[in-house]
Amino acid sequence: MSDDERRSGYDGTGPGAITPDGCAVELYARLPVNDEPEVIQQAVPPGARILELGCGVGRVTHPLLDRGFTVTAVDESAEMLARVRGARTVRSPIERLDLGERFDVVMLASFLVHAGDVAVRRGLLDTCRRHVAADGCVLLQREGEDWWRNIPRERPLGADGLVRIASATPVGDGVNSVLVEYEFPDARWTQTFLARPLTTAAFEQALAESGLAVDRYLTEDRTWVRARPAAG
Repeated sequence: MSDDERRSGYDGTGPGAITPDGCAVELYARLPVNDEPEVIQQAVPPGARILELGCGVGRVTHPLLDRGFTVTAVDESAEMLARVRGARTVRSPIERLDLGERFDVVMLASFLVHAGDVAVRRGLLDTCRRHVAADGCVLLQREGEDWWRNIPRERPLGADGLVRIASATPVGDGVNSVLVEYEFPDARWTQTFLARPLTTAAFEQALAESGLAVDRYLTEDRTWVRARPAAG
């Protein structure tokens, strides 16, 4: 899939290249680094080999490299990967990735586990399981269970930006079509994507179907999770 082809139900507008899932490369290059590197560092062994699935422009990749981790960064967008420095990069849809390697840590952030298509979600989690070492772990970022209430809502983004969840429209089978708007003094972007909200029970069941089990919820809001290969 080229960077010009959109996935069904996904779109984006604004300056610069737009990836198949509607992400704007120039926007992602502006997004601030939050507490993700600290959460990850505290959850994994020092110097671990990390497989980062859906790395984007390297917003989290680069801080992890600075902390002494070895990172293999995967994304389906060549435009995104061109911004990544210092890591081994692989261009591939996550659900079809098979490197024939195992890693200390496999990371699936950016709420990708909430893919609207159940088969895609299963493919993402199967990729995590396929690439994690027997004694390794998978780090996942999931939505807060109340995230789709009180919409529209907005919050500051960095020093001068604003992100607004403008709408979340049910489109059937438990899936929402979500519209997000990003505003800066000099530019505006939108992204439309499909998201499937998951209760804790549904999330843990999805992990189990791919041979993974929750080891620990890493943050108070339970949005960051460490999972391990299930016993047996």
